[in-house]
Amino acid sequence: MRELKELLKNTRQHLMSGVSYMIPFVVAGGVLLALSVLLYGSAAVPPKGTALNDLFNIGAAGLGLMVPILAGFIAFSMVDRPGIAPGAIGGFLAGQIGAGFLGGIIAGLLAGLVVFYLKKIRVPSIMRSVMPIFVIPLVGTFVVGGLIVWVLGQPIAGVMIAMKAWLEALGTGNLVVLGIVLGLMIAFDMGGPVNKVAYAFGVAMVGTIDPATGMATPMALKIMAGIGVAICIPPIGMGLATFLAPKKYTTEEREAGKAGILMGLIGITEGAIPFAASDPFRVIPSIMVGSAVGSVTAMLLGAGNPAPWGGWIVLPVARGAFGYVIATLLGIIVTALMVNVLKKTIKGDADKEVIGDNEEIEIDFE
Repeated sequence: MRELKELLKNTRQHLMSGVSYMIPFVVAGGVLLALSVLLYGSAAVPPKGTALNDLFNIGAAGLGLMVPILAGFIAFSMVDRPGIAPGAIGGFLAGQIGAGFLGGIIAGLLAGLVVFYLKKIRVPSIMRSVMPIFVIPLVGTFVVGGLIVWVLGQPIAGVMIAMKAWLEALGTGNLVVLGIVLGLMIAFDMGGPVNKVAYAFGVAMVGTIDPATGMATPMALKIMAGIGVAICIPPIGMGLATFLAPKKYTTEEREAGKAGILMGLIGITEGAIPFAASDPFRVIPSIMVGSAVGSVTAMLLGAGNPAPWGGWIVLPVARGAFGYVIATLLGIIVTALMVNVLKKTIKGDADKEVIGDNEEIEIDFE
């Protein structure tokens, strides 16, 4: 029990380790994806069969791997190499069922705990060599994967369905309330299931054509403007925060902040995930408040967004572009200031906390 308490006491260290391995995937994938959309020159996925679509898919592959890598190396930090497979596979399954990066964190921690207890099982000496490379990863993956698919899957799906119905029932009666709700949802899990419910609601609104005008209604354009602003605030806000208070962030986070600004401008909320994964209780509230402020401000200033996308890449087609920009900047500033007030200055070289930076992988059959 004492060992377990020690293991859980170092949860932040385990999260930081997972984030350190995840950041290159976020940066490489996110920047390539952003460049493909930027070079295409339209707020949409480049057409299939083009080089830019291939570039988009390469970037999307990088972003698709970030949750399994996060989960795998959280488990690695907790229990060493036997935890990588259960954690990474659990993280992949969490993404498949729509649990997002938060599901990945749960999968990584769960894999660490399962493998921790599997390693405690006493076996004959002849079995010791195969335990860490065969038995523990196999059994650990089965347990973690089963819990993700059979236990967490249905509840998450049910919550998403209920949330979508709630948004539809909320309608457009109170623009301020709707703007706050959508902003909070967009930022909560940064591309995860809650984000996608809010985004899908906005896309459905702008996709509904008014028979009288042949266009989306002004209210629908306002809603999508609020969503478009909320989408880009988390990564840009965190990027700004690293510039305003660099001593509160690791070297890797500061580099991720630069890439996050580019991703945010192109409408990729996932650029904020490295920050949220390493410090969720300070980062997530800050980006949620900033996105809610930006979303409401965009709606109240009369901005409109006919494109099913976010960020500043939609400015050429946006209505009330000045209000769209002002709302974005306001939300970014709120996020950056709030998170820096909440975060503490890192003592010493924070990068030394990350497990595995100087370790070499060896296969030991003894």
